[in-house]
Amino acid sequence: MARTDYIMKLEGENIARAKANELNCSPKHAIEIANFIRHKDVDSALEYLHQVVAKKKAIPFRRFKHNVAHQKSLTGVVCQGRFPVKASHEYIRLLESVKKNAEYAGLSTENLEIVHAAANRGRSMKAIFPRAMGRATPKARETVTIEVIVREVEE
Repeated sequence: MARTDYIMKLEGENIARAKANELNCSPKHAIEIANFIRHKDVDSALEYLHQVVAKKKAIPFRRFKHNVAHQKSLTGVVCQGRFPVKASHEYIRLLESVKKNAEYAGLSTENLEIVHAAANRGRSMKAIFPRAMGRATPKARETVTIEVIVREVEE
């Protein structure tokens, strides 16, 4: 695995960040979650993602919305959405990690705002899918790299 840096270069005393490389989840779902949680506070984003895992609320799909069904739990302009449970688990882990990083840096964990959230496609691993009569079809296992940067907001 190559050592990669953060996309956004933010420095300062009130900044905390976390990154996870080559996670085994859908890049499209990770990108939609990143777009949704950007500029929210960490606690409300964690609460919403726990409800996504429980399939109570959906993530609105704004970019990858072709053939995506409307959800009753969504209101407003964008009603199309899904319940990306696997990617939500990864974001919950990452947001908990960035809260602990902020606590270690001496920041207050109650008023943290997500200033940057991004998801990029990682390496794709080649694999085969066994078919009938001894044949095989190639497939690619996609990975994703996600990063979150938070800032302490003064009240």
